[in-house]
Amino acid sequence: TGCCDSSECSSSKDLLSRTCVTNTFCATSECIQHHSYHSFLNVCCFLHHVKALGASPTVAGIVGSTYGILQLFSSTIVGSWSDVVGRRYSLLTCLLLSALGYSLLGMSTSIALFVLARIPVGLFKHSLSICRALLSDLVSESERPLVMGHFNAASSVGFILGPVVGGYLTEHEGGFYTSSFTCAAIFLLNAGLVWMLPWSETLLHCNGTNSSSNLSKDCHDNNLKRSIHNGSHTSNSHHRPGPRWREVSLLQPAWRQLCSVGSKILMVAYSDMWDLFLVRLLMAVAIMLYYSNFSLAMEERFLLKPKVTGYLISYSSTLGALAGFLVGPVTQVYENHMPALLLHSTVLTCSLIFLYAAAPSVWQVVLTSTFFAISTTIGRTCITDLELQRGGVQASGTLIGAGQSVTAVGRVLAPLLSGLAQEFSPCGPPSLGVVLALAAVGLLFIRIPKWDGRGKTKMRE
Repeated sequence: TGCCDSSECSSSKDLLSRTCVTNTFCATSECIQHHSYHSFLNVCCFLHHVKALGASPTVAGIVGSTYGILQLFSSTIVGSWSDVVGRRYSLLTCLLLSALGYSLLGMSTSIALFVLARIPVGLFKHSLSICRALLSDLVSESERPLVMGHFNAASSVGFILGPVVGGYLTEHEGGFYTSSFTCAAIFLLNAGLVWMLPWSETLLHCNGTNSSSNLSKDCHDNNLKRSIHNGSHTSNSHHRPGPRWREVSLLQPAWRQLCSVGSKILMVAYSDMWDLFLVRLLMAVAIMLYYSNFSLAMEERFLLKPKVTGYLISYSSTLGALAGFLVGPVTQVYENHMPALLLHSTVLTCSLIFLYAAAPSVWQVVLTSTFFAISTTIGRTCITDLELQRGGVQASGTLIGAGQSVTAVGRVLAPLLSGLAQEFSPCGPPSLGVVLALAAVGLLFIRIPKWDGRGKTKMRE
């Protein structure tokens, strides 16, 4: 796609490969700390650690929810900011401030310092989202599902390795502090990798099929738009065919950055994308309900030991990682008709949640887990791709950040709904998940006839 020489193509591939490496480290780092928190919660060590710092149970609960609340509100803002100042500077800022947050967490000797350490992490730990936005800028629209699938596979590797490393560290004395400093070191390593990426040498592909921008521009203008929104600064008088990224200064006036961020967020807020975001929310909550009491349900329904349940979860996670490589071939089978693929993957996910809730034996659970990992991976890639097609790559950071904020709302709702559903039955949470997934399927049946092949609402004549 596009006209490039061998050195330019190799430079672009180098950036893509290094971005995936950075993404794997990011996912591993995040999952190490994520797993260490869950390990502490499971054995009450986390609560003991916070209480040892002088916090009451209520304060401990507030501290635990601080991160999720900050992520909810910061995802869209940081994503939009990356559209304004460029991926490189925003990614470096997020990585360095995340490293600072985990370093402070490792040195926390009081509840005030502990809370302070959670603030930069909650506000700026969006490295994976910015990496997704970066990849959407680098590839053409037809290649995006394939690359995003590989990206999700790379991040899944991190989420497989993370619990292993996190579990090992937390078994030793001072494991909480060790895991915190390990995360800080990995984030610093990520920042070094980002700094070494060949930003100024990367060729932007010129693909006539990439028409996701809402403006009808030619290939020259499309590439110029992409270079500007990826932290480049190229004047028309010096622009030549075969556009490349060029460095820009981050030192724009703060008010100008804020105005640009606000305008992009308002553009998404007032866009006709409510249906995609609602489908994302419904399916996110349904999937979280599937996993919410998985271990407890396996023990109560099938007398399965936690160790065996852990093997089953690892098996599903591994399949989820491998499923990332299936996204490209599957989209080719569907001829890149993402609305149809999203509908079919949503129907399959809904059916699998129902089969899990009604499973008479553990082998049926194994079977549903096998296909569930594949269908959810494809569904997540579809919804992200449709959001980018609908909103345009010129605001990819804002769109991906908004999607993460919607998912964060699901993380707030899912535990509450799961607790209420478990009052009736161990199968209550997945049964409620079936209802929500059916609502998503019904919404897609209503809305897809109003979309074109690229997920945009058809214009009325």
